[in-house]
Amino acid sequence: MKYYLYIDESGDHGLSSVNSDFPVFLLCGVLIEAGEYEQLRQALNRIKQSLWQNKEVIFHSRDIRKCEKEFCVFFDLEKKKWFYENLNTAIGTHQYTIIASAIRKDYYINRFGRLSDDVYEIALSFMVERTVFYLDEKKKQGIELEIIIEKRGKKEDKKLAEHFQRLLSRGTTYVKSERLKGYSMKISFKNKKENINGLQLADLIAYPVARYVIEPKRANPAFELIEQKIYSKNGKRYGLKIFP
Repeated sequence: MKYYLYIDESGDHGLSSVNSDFPVFLLCGVLIEAGEYEQLRQALNRIKQSLWQNKEVIFHSRDIRKCEKEFCVFFDLEKKKWFYENLNTAIGTHQYTIIASAIRKDYYINRFGRLSDDVYEIALSFMVERTVFYLDEKKKQGIELEIIIEKRGKKEDKKLAEHFQRLLSRGTTYVKSERLKGYSMKISFKNKKENINGLQLADLIAYPVARYVIEPKRANPAFELIEQKIYSKNGKRYGLKIFP
């Protein structure tokens, strides 16, 4: 049995500056079984085909919110309404699990300084760890995990790939190396232009989760739609970590 963990980010991971309106870096993962992913992929493609008559449209949260690029069609309010109704159905009904890690950069800098550990690596370590917790609960043999991350740049991708290899060789605070290797983990980096619906779903989910981290008491219908999909156990939320 194969699982995918699609990962995208919201916000800037750099610590040199902090946007006071969006002081969070969030890494968001969508953990999904391969067969379920195929159904979800087809559902998103049907939306694209119906509204744009092709499947090459790439769902990007910012462009959708701003009605930019292909999404300028949303100035037609009927099309916008149809899109959100069908997108929400696809996002709400398919089976997947959200594992996300957020860094409140303003608090983090005050506590650790601007030259502390790479926040992207911290977030990824948490997500890998919690993914193992989730897969362990399945109690099944032969589970394989592929982590798919959107490309950022050769230098950045190389650095992250090296961090991932260190995780495999050393383990994390709570998960030994042997447990990680037991899932035949591998990591791959994909370009946005490759039009991978799993990465697009992670992008769509990342923003409302980040907004929740920034303003947890503010109305956030998009977060409410996916809140129950955050990895939880015995009533405790395990799949959303806010640092520090």
